[in-house]
Amino acid sequence: MSDSDRKDGDAVLADEKYTTILHDDLGDRSYAVKDKALVRKLDLRLLPALTLLYLLSFLDRSNVANARVEGLVVDLHMTGNEYLTGLTLYFIGYVLFEIPCNIVLKLTSPQQWLPTLTLAWGIVATLLGVVQNKAGFYAARFVLGVTESGLFPGVVFYLSMWYRREEQHYRISLFFSAASLAGAFGGVLAWGIAHMNGVGNLGGWRWIFILEGLLTIVVSFAAYFFIHNYPATATFLSEEERARVHARLKASNDATRDEAFSWKNVSMALKDPKVWLYGLGFHTMSLPLYTLSLFLPTIIKALGYTSAQAQLLTVPPYSVATVLTLTVAVASEKTKIRAPFIMGTSSLAIIGYIILLSSTKPGVSYFGTILAAAGIYPSVAIVLSWPANNVSGQTKRATANALQISIGNLGAVLGTQLYRSTDGPRFFRGHSFALAYLCLNVIVVGTLWAVLRAENARRDRGERDDRLTGVADDEWLGDDDPRWRFQT
Repeated sequence: MSDSDRKDGDAVLADEKYTTILHDDLGDRSYAVKDKALVRKLDLRLLPALTLLYLLSFLDRSNVANARVEGLVVDLHMTGNEYLTGLTLYFIGYVLFEIPCNIVLKLTSPQQWLPTLTLAWGIVATLLGVVQNKAGFYAARFVLGVTESGLFPGVVFYLSMWYRREEQHYRISLFFSAASLAGAFGGVLAWGIAHMNGVGNLGGWRWIFILEGLLTIVVSFAAYFFIHNYPATATFLSEEERARVHARLKASNDATRDEAFSWKNVSMALKDPKVWLYGLGFHTMSLPLYTLSLFLPTIIKALGYTSAQAQLLTVPPYSVATVLTLTVAVASEKTKIRAPFIMGTSSLAIIGYIILLSSTKPGVSYFGTILAAAGIYPSVAIVLSWPANNVSGQTKRATANALQISIGNLGAVLGTQLYRSTDGPRFFRGHSFALAYLCLNVIVVGTLWAVLRAENARRDRGERDDRLTGVADDEWLGDDDPRWRFQT
């Protein structure tokens, strides 16, 4: 390949024009399709549906925290440590089945797979409301983890097949903001549902699982109709719009390539050190993320509030986190900067946990929970979108996305054992682990930032151009291609 060919390739990858003229097969007419309007149309048709599914997913996995303060542990005759074991089993199921679920997505289609997952976990979430003992609770939590494991990595891969690289981060962050929104919404919902205590001779905590699970089941049936596959078959796009989506993706990433599944590409992801760093980036955020979402009502109640007050007081931290997640996502997208924003918001969460560890005043400690949530959720959103932006090769990217979350959720497995009932109200052990993990996150992200910047510099100097020897002009080497630049 000549130098001029390589420059042409760089120009194609750098193409960010907002308008193009498309010609039909007859060649006598042209259509101006504005990218901004097209992307807005994609956003309206794709994001609300996907965000709703993730909101329900996070609601169904974290409402156990609300159920605990309404009497779940007492009614099932469990100790505090046995309750924590149930939380751990969820993440074991989640970690074990994430990569297989993403492989199934690649072998089937989003319209079949994502609603089916939603239906499955909706049924399990509902059945949590009728468990009668510890064994039933354990089994339901494990299967819930299995059935929810494919949604997030699957959607991250799915969005990469619709949007240009520089557009994906904001959409993934918007999608992830449903997690903090679920926390805010879940607190209010749990407070209201808890008033059904005694209806049908069922405890209020049972109604939390039953009603929220039934909502998921209803939405899952609708999802078979509002989840679309890929641009080439999307019925809501005109032929001209499909052609433009194809052209935009071809100029930005590998989404238009007809790549068959291969175990070789799975192996490439497993052998890439950067993929493992992405995983460690989420691992160091997963522990504080899930300890906060699973124990926030307990933490707040231990400050001296009633169960009802604790449910409602979970709303402000999650509301602030939602706003900041979207704000940081917009800033990161406009500046095309990733690592500094992660390190900045993680530092904000660090301040929150320092306050939680050092203060004995309930009001001050509660302010610490707000800072912790406000720092954790924006960081996680960017961390999770990073490999979707930087890993090229469809199977490799799908594997990398799933592996990142699998490695990450090992942190959640540890985190579920940290907030023991005997540790309240200060929870030194749990808060200290969360603080340490956030500090490690700053180090891991800083290391990955340096690695990616150094690799980009080598490619700018032409030190990787030998990889193009004997490569055809239209052949693509994934993120090993010297023309590829990593987002940092």
